[in-house]
Amino acid sequence: MGLSKDFLWGGATAANQAEGGVLEGGRGLSNVDLLPTGPDRKKVAAGDLEMLEWKEGYYYPAKEAIDMYNRYMEDIQLFAEMGFKVYRMSLSWSRIFPNGDDLEPNEEGLAFYESIFHELKKHNIEPLVTIAHFDVPVHLIKEYGGWKNRKLVDFYSRYAETILNRYKGLVKYWLTINEINILLHQPFVGGGIVFQDGDNKLEIKYQAAHHQLLASALATKIAHEVDPNNMVGCMLAGGSHYPYTCRPEDYQEAINRDREGYFFIDVQARGKYPSYALKKFEREGLNIQMEEGDKDILAASPVDFVTFSYYCSRTVSAHPEDYAHATGNLFPSIKNEHLPSTEWGWQIDPLGLRNSLNQMYDRYQKPLFIVENGLGAIDTPDSNGYVEDDYRIDYLKKHIQAFKDAVEIDGVELLGYTTWGCIDLVAASTGQMSKRYGFVYVDRDDEGNGTLNRTKKKSFDWYKKVIASNGEVL
Repeated sequence: MGLSKDFLWGGATAANQAEGGVLEGGRGLSNVDLLPTGPDRKKVAAGDLEMLEWKEGYYYPAKEAIDMYNRYMEDIQLFAEMGFKVYRMSLSWSRIFPNGDDLEPNEEGLAFYESIFHELKKHNIEPLVTIAHFDVPVHLIKEYGGWKNRKLVDFYSRYAETILNRYKGLVKYWLTINEINILLHQPFVGGGIVFQDGDNKLEIKYQAAHHQLLASALATKIAHEVDPNNMVGCMLAGGSHYPYTCRPEDYQEAINRDREGYFFIDVQARGKYPSYALKKFEREGLNIQMEEGDKDILAASPVDFVTFSYYCSRTVSAHPEDYAHATGNLFPSIKNEHLPSTEWGWQIDPLGLRNSLNQMYDRYQKPLFIVENGLGAIDTPDSNGYVEDDYRIDYLKKHIQAFKDAVEIDGVELLGYTTWGCIDLVAASTGQMSKRYGFVYVDRDDEGNGTLNRTKKKSFDWYKKVIASNGEVL
């Protein structure tokens, strides 16, 4: 038994990493427009350095990104040529509600996305739309403090209701909030939160999480009311944690670290707070404000399917001294000597993807969807602009085989697979263009120079064959 004949193959981007055009078409400023490249990026992302307008001496890559705002026809044409069945994209909240609390949406922004959906439909590509992908209008941060303020639940719901009605019949698959657990690690990126001296950071993060979980449930409810055919998913920054040794306390640390992310999905998929989270709040003295009726809102509208990103696994220990050999991405991890690493220290672990799929399917018993997976690497084009990216093909081939094993051997229900950054875009972690993921090379460097010309890489034709064979030819 291979993959289902309806399996959704495709690629994924985010508005803030691809669109550009940040002040075109009536759009307002968003938090992610204000992430500079360089050493201050992490401090801004963490909410420890306030940057609510553009400042001299910084480069902000999201301003122009890869100018998909003006080139989406060309880009969709390339996705169609590869045979995409689905394209995961996000809407820019501030393109539709420039301030976030506007009473009326910006028609130009609504029309822009409508034209994208019509173009996708023309090529029989199903849009999978993320409502908020690291995206909070700056006005909502200045005026209300971002997601730590409960008022954002109403602003988000109005935004969700607007787009769900407007795009009824054009979009069937929706995701409420991208990588919702990133809120704990990069609160400005995930929630538009800037900390003040003396803040109880953990309490603020979990309060913001409560608001996002309510908003997600309300959007799910609205989606089902607007069109019973709508399918709504949640989205986790995924990747299992391994214990560094077989010491029992390391194994316990791995469970705790998995739960840190699963907490969000436990609420979104099961409709209630897990007992371990309530115990954590109690134990750590976190006073999370919940109103009468909140439990009912969460219980009434669990998501239909569960999506996640997977780039690498992580290795953790209960002993701080083990982190002398730290590696990888946003989540603290110890170097696992059994695995190779990317140029950015992310550890390559295809079997970890199969394990993650099994963990989540066992836990939720809902259809799963891998909505981000890929290799960030430095690509060197030849004189014709062609990139021979065999390393990317190798990475993707092994991960596709791993999820096929999860489906065919383990019986996991998987709806589809979208590779991250199917066309080169601005990397979320670093703001670099040189950290490339795409099947299509975009001529743009880390300082914003280049023609923006699109060139197919070797992996373009490889992925085209994979899709045409429904994953049988790797």
